[in-house]
Amino acid sequence: MSLFDWFANRKKESPISQDRQEREIADGLWTKCSECGVLTYTKDLRANQMVCPECDHHYRVFSDERISQLVDADTWQPLNEQLAPKDPLRFRDRKAYSDRLRDMQHKTNLKDGVQTGIGQIHGEGIALGVMDFRFMGGSMGSVVGEKITRLIEHATAAQLPVVIVCASGGARMQEGMLSLMQMAKISAALERHRDSRLLYMPILSHPTTGGVTASFAMLGDIILAEPDATIGFAGRRVVEQTLREKLPDDFQTAEYLLKHGFIDKIVPRTQLKDTVVQLIRLHQIPTQSPSLNHVSLESAANGQSVQIKPVI
Repeated sequence: MSLFDWFANRKKESPISQDRQEREIADGLWTKCSECGVLTYTKDLRANQMVCPECDHHYRVFSDERISQLVDADTWQPLNEQLAPKDPLRFRDRKAYSDRLRDMQHKTNLKDGVQTGIGQIHGEGIALGVMDFRFMGGSMGSVVGEKITRLIEHATAAQLPVVIVCASGGARMQEGMLSLMQMAKISAALERHRDSRLLYMPILSHPTTGGVTASFAMLGDIILAEPDATIGFAGRRVVEQTLREKLPDDFQTAEYLLKHGFIDKIVPRTQLKDTVVQLIRLHQIPTQSPSLNHVSLESAANGQSVQIKPVI
């Protein structure tokens, strides 16, 4: 055994070294990127909106953090936050559904898998829904569907654009048909919102799958996605077995969907807030101009005055 190995073994066996290592891990001062392996100071990583500064890997973030990233400080007003799910089917698999709900509510401090409310993005009012993958995989149960529907109806009445950050494994099997009905209910509310000539933008994060993809995630006027997000309906293996052919390596990624025209733009998280507010301002119908034939708007991108003829 070399002298170097002897000292290395002594360091591993030292209780002081072990305590220090455990304390550093517990404190969470540093985060190791799962893609490139680079260690980043966790405070710096959060300041960069949980995007690796080395390789741009997007860590998964949940509803509270997502709201703080998008919404201006002190403008968030939650809606229907007391709505809580029931167990009408008395469903049980390895565990009773009612017990799963209690465990998830205790673990996440949420009533269900989505937070909804109104707020401002750079001073522009929006109605925002943020799905949370921690709560049973962001599955869409009756409460998730009801909260999103009420959010859209509130936005229609208040003449606000709707932004929904999607992160879901699909419909919630423990609620059966009650879950599947939410797809049609939300889609109908979005159609009424569109009839009022109001903007709806879904933001597809990792992962967005199942019944959410089959309904409101793909009904946006403009569909945005985060880099490398998994987006699809059925799982890769199911599709391969159905088609009986090998799928591309990037199948069901945001980049693949952009290439094939299913989404409109991939936006890095650090640019998401500015992009959303730019699109909202672009789609506003001016109310102060004496004439709607030609409207002069200030471009958020370069500050130049441009002439836009609105579609009536």
